[in-house]
Amino acid sequence: MSSQRLFAAVLPPEPAADELAGAVAPLHELPGAVNLRWTARAGWHYTLAFLGNVDEELLPGLYTRLERAAHRTEPFPLRIHGSGRFDGRAFWAGAEGGTDTLRLLARRAHAAARKAGVPMEEHRHYTPHLTLARSRDQADLTPYTAALEGFEGMRWEAGELGLVRSDLPVDGVPGEQPRYEVVQAWPLGR
Repeated sequence: MSSQRLFAAVLPPEPAADELAGAVAPLHELPGAVNLRWTARAGWHYTLAFLGNVDEELLPGLYTRLERAAHRTEPFPLRIHGSGRFDGRAFWAGAEGGTDTLRLLARRAHAAARKAGVPMEEHRHYTPHLTLARSRDQADLTPYTAALEGFEGMRWEAGELGLVRSDLPVDGVPGEQPRYEVVQAWPLGR
């Protein structure tokens, strides 16, 4: 049986990603930056629910339930804001604005996947973040979070729930990044 590696997400619009790219570019010059695996711009998204490998036979039900989750959630204001880290392994940009609605949409996406038959881990507290870089080993990410902590991106309206397929990079190919493709998207609130 065929499957796809999927996650539900809210994607920032191009102008917001442009702003963030401008703020992140100088961070590549900081000491130790070459040791981090920087996320390509195509990988910048607010993951709501990671679904893992989903059997194709579950997709019609999943689409129906995610569409329902999107329609039950009104569009909301958002901006890329500040920064943070998960331990010494992931450096990210945060969010500001309708983060309560973003968390609600994350819970709804998680529940939709579970009800569609996708085996889901227990839903944990959701921290809205766009992953900018990862480290294989513990790294001191303080200089990066400090450099980006005052970042205030433009306000935009999150108006869509996307279902994204990720194709993992080929092992052993230096610099290879995952590839992402929005396979379905549903407008919020309609």
